[in-house]
Amino acid sequence: MKALLILKNHNFVHDTPCTASLPFLSALPKGHCMNTPAFTSTEAGLPIAAVERETGLAKDTLRVWEKRYGFPQPLRDASGNRLYPAEQVQRLQLVRRLLDAGLRPNKVVGLDAAALTQLLSQHSQASSANLSKTNSTTLPSHPAELSALLDTIAAHDPQGLRHALHHAQMRMGLGPFITELVAPLTVAVGEAWVQGRFEIFEEHLFTEVITGVLRQAIASLAPLHGSPPALGPKVLLTTLPQELHGLGLLMVEAMLVLEGCTCVSLGTQTPLLDVVQAAQAHRVDVVLLSFSAAQNGTVVLANLRELRAQLPSRIALWVGGSCPALYHKPLEGITATLPLSALKPLVLQWRSTHSSV
Repeated sequence: MKALLILKNHNFVHDTPCTASLPFLSALPKGHCMNTPAFTSTEAGLPIAAVERETGLAKDTLRVWEKRYGFPQPLRDASGNRLYPAEQVQRLQLVRRLLDAGLRPNKVVGLDAAALTQLLSQHSQASSANLSKTNSTTLPSHPAELSALLDTIAAHDPQGLRHALHHAQMRMGLGPFITELVAPLTVAVGEAWVQGRFEIFEEHLFTEVITGVLRQAIASLAPLHGSPPALGPKVLLTTLPQELHGLGLLMVEAMLVLEGCTCVSLGTQTPLLDVVQAAQAHRVDVVLLSFSAAQNGTVVLANLRELRAQLPSRIALWVGGSCPALYHKPLEGITATLPLSALKPLVLQWRSTHSSV
């Protein structure tokens, strides 16, 4: 039976929401290159790789938007390479914030800076009133601790943040630490960035610190020499190309290792064919992918169909993340589940199904 599981929301947490995971064809509007002035210095703007780093928007996404929406409109250097003026980079950062807030690209790409700022302000006000995880009156659990951690991030104190997280993990235990603290904290950091409270470097600082904490926790759970074999399943974790964010996968990996699963992590942006080859080489039972909310839904579903067709039927395909297309309608062989805490019964169900195999 071809199985496909989807884990949604911060339960399969993404540090940010979706750009397309299938490589887009890079194409410009007809005549664009002829009419674009050439520049000989990068002082005219940032190259596309730098814009990707500054905004978190994949290079292929920038090229597709250029063709589809007429924005951004990069200049060209003497070699024909794209250069993005500072004003356009700033607009792209605003666009990224709105995407992270849940808006779709066709609603925001192409708006001028004033319109983007106004839209972001409106959303931030609504979020503060109704959805904000940084407001201690609306936090789902541990509000005082989450508020203190947000303050530590804002104070640019990585050592203090690392110490507080380690202490919380030892006190709470790894499972509750992830589901009750790390997951909502990740959402809160993302929303603080959307609202303008945090800058990108502060979000990156949080990601680096929590990544180190989780990797250390995972390493501490490694079986000792001579231990009984793992019960299974053996899970391959990764994302497809153009999906840059892997913090959600790391949380899932920690939860799976806690349940005695064997995990093989490839990190992010693994080409589809390589996912298939790795799954076969490692003889895994499950391939687990994560998609963020800014991804192109049509492309995501096409990728999943292609991957499902190429994977052996014995390998289950579990998919999660905040990409809306994953949840619009049921697909054959898809099982949807919400919280990270649902991983344990899912693992138990897999073991029950395969106990006689």
